[in-house]
Amino acid sequence: FNRVDPYGFERPEDFDYASYEAFFSRYLVVLTRRAIKWSKLLKGHNGIQKSLKVKRYIRKGIPNEHRALVWMIVSGAQANMEQNPGYYHRLLEGEKNDKLVEAIKTDMNRTFPDNVKFRKTADPCLQHTLYNVLVAYGHHNKAVGYCQGMNFIAGYLILITKNEEESFWLLDALIGRILPDYYSPAMTGLKTDQEVLGELVKMKVPAVAELMERHGVMWTLVVSRWFICLFIDILPVETVLRIWDCLFYEGSKIIFRVALTLIKQHQAFILEATNFPDICDKFKEITKGTFVTECHSFMQKIFTEPGSLSMATITKLRETCGEKLLSQG
Repeated sequence: FNRVDPYGFERPEDFDYASYEAFFSRYLVVLTRRAIKWSKLLKGHNGIQKSLKVKRYIRKGIPNEHRALVWMIVSGAQANMEQNPGYYHRLLEGEKNDKLVEAIKTDMNRTFPDNVKFRKTADPCLQHTLYNVLVAYGHHNKAVGYCQGMNFIAGYLILITKNEEESFWLLDALIGRILPDYYSPAMTGLKTDQEVLGELVKMKVPAVAELMERHGVMWTLVVSRWFICLFIDILPVETVLRIWDCLFYEGSKIIFRVALTLIKQHQAFILEATNFPDICDKFKEITKGTFVTECHSFMQKIFTEPGSLSMATITKLRETCGEKLLSQG
């Protein structure tokens, strides 16, 4: 058995190779079929423009060999990179903020200790690339600088793009445009979105919302890492990448779809909880197992299970939850 997955992550001791093999042999057939369709699409003279066909293709998964390119195009990162030639390298050559550099250095060894490509002994060692991307980003977006969580996101981008500059521009797309204010010092957007999820659960899975309220469990306790790390280290790698495919194209509401699907699918299981620690444990459990490993069927579920979820609904909830948070100060 292969102890290390294709992305360099070591598999845990209790990894279920049998069910993974069963899933992957089926998934491989899907991937092969998708790869042929994507190659045709990308050879077409129009490239990738926003269309229902492209949206459908993305929801069914981008083959790994095309992933970096498609993310770059649909997120706007490619256009930004082309409009700012040499900008990334100028950031790295410029004056550095010592405090920022220190904070980033501190987190280097804590980033993916279970990934062989990020070890000091690796050749090339991706820690160096990660360090560059984060330092450049901190100087590019001074309002954000560096905050924990960004190291994991940048790390994933590097594993997929294998390109420092592209990772920088994709990080910029996520933090600057796709996620509303998750990483600013006050993390207003993040706090707001956790409240928004709470409101959506009230609407779509009221029994779970009621349970949380009854035991005084705040949403931030059980879901903050879902939002901060965009499901890295929470869900299996393949599943995270499939979620990100949609995130780059459709924006931050995908995070709510995934969260709602996890909660709704495991409603009965969560409702067995009888106290505070119990509830927290259940929320850890629901991110494991075959339901999340079978990324293809999981992605179909996130678009059906939560029902309709319009950007208008989310925008409205963000406004009311944001105001509520401000008033609580």
